[in-house]
Amino acid sequence: MGFLVEEAIVVASSRRKPGRLGPQVDGYQAWLGKRGYSPDTVRNMLKLLGQIGRWLEVENLAVTDLDESQLDRFIAARRAAGDRRCPGPRGMRPLLGFLRESTLISAPLVQTTALDGLLDRYQRWMVTDRGLAEATVLRYRKTARRFLNVHAMSKTGFDPTLLTGAAVNTFLLGECARVSAGSAKGRVAELRSLLRFLYLGGDTPAQLGMAVPPVGGWRLATIPQTVTPEAVQRLLDCCDKSMPVGIRDFAMIMLLARLGLRSIEVARLGLAVLDWRAGEIVVRGKARRHDRLPLPRPVGEALVDYLREVRGRVTDPHMFSRLASPKTASHREPASENAHASGQSNPRRLSSESAALRICLNCRTGTQRAVC
Repeated sequence: MGFLVEEAIVVASSRRKPGRLGPQVDGYQAWLGKRGYSPDTVRNMLKLLGQIGRWLEVENLAVTDLDESQLDRFIAARRAAGDRRCPGPRGMRPLLGFLRESTLISAPLVQTTALDGLLDRYQRWMVTDRGLAEATVLRYRKTARRFLNVHAMSKTGFDPTLLTGAAVNTFLLGECARVSAGSAKGRVAELRSLLRFLYLGGDTPAQLGMAVPPVGGWRLATIPQTVTPEAVQRLLDCCDKSMPVGIRDFAMIMLLARLGLRSIEVARLGLAVLDWRAGEIVVRGKARRHDRLPLPRPVGEALVDYLREVRGRVTDPHMFSRLASPKTASHREPASENAHASGQSNPRRLSSESAALRICLNCRTGTQRAVC
């Protein structure tokens, strides 16, 4: 009953003077509610909607004129008037997202450069000709952008003909100094792929892929890191199951420890992969392979506790979602270069000892299959 009264207050306060955004009050409130925003946050965001709607009237602008540049003007005007609590551009994203989903305003115009055009061609080549997975395409494209931004730029703009073998070696030496041997090997593969594409497309006169040196590193050259059952138990004990984040983290770590899953496999899990009657779970692994694994009872109980007490009714199909609004997947599938910024799938808010154990568990969780 209290929530209904509070919700009514939110709607009433936002309808006083909503300006030209008045017809969108109800839809925006429902849109925010589906994404798990609290009533207090919804009230503040509806108040902001009203302020923007009144500003549109003063400036004689239509709702269709609203975009990032107009919101920058709105923010500047509010702050010039002494409003120190006015949100910045990041706080305007939910409203823009709602208006664009409702087709009330158009999508932002993206200015493409010569480098962007080449990267788009490179991405299509990786997908159509090479058949690479989406996550791999994202990683290769990000490396290509970093390399070309430094070594293929002149005073007049982007020019891939400037690339040389020395530039390739310089880039790789810088990468090897900051990443592990395994990651450095990945940079070699990413750079060779890019240079092969540039040569085949006629963007570079020489096959510079031959100039990419290999990275030393051999399997079984070091003692594999393992995690003892006692260490795993200490990690699980660090999860405060009186808090929502602890319940979620406990369920995720149980999947890592008992089923030997990788962190990305846990992050990709959806609600449809659980077969409660058969006691099985379907896991999407490497090479687009789907494995059907038995679901141990302790793992199932941890998932039930999380689904009942923490997750609730969320529109996102992923099993594990963020606890902060908007409640989307803890780790999105990479659909663009900035997709990885959406979140992390690893458990958080653990002690320093548990954080170290978590890293080992994510790296060598396969060693626990025979132990747990």
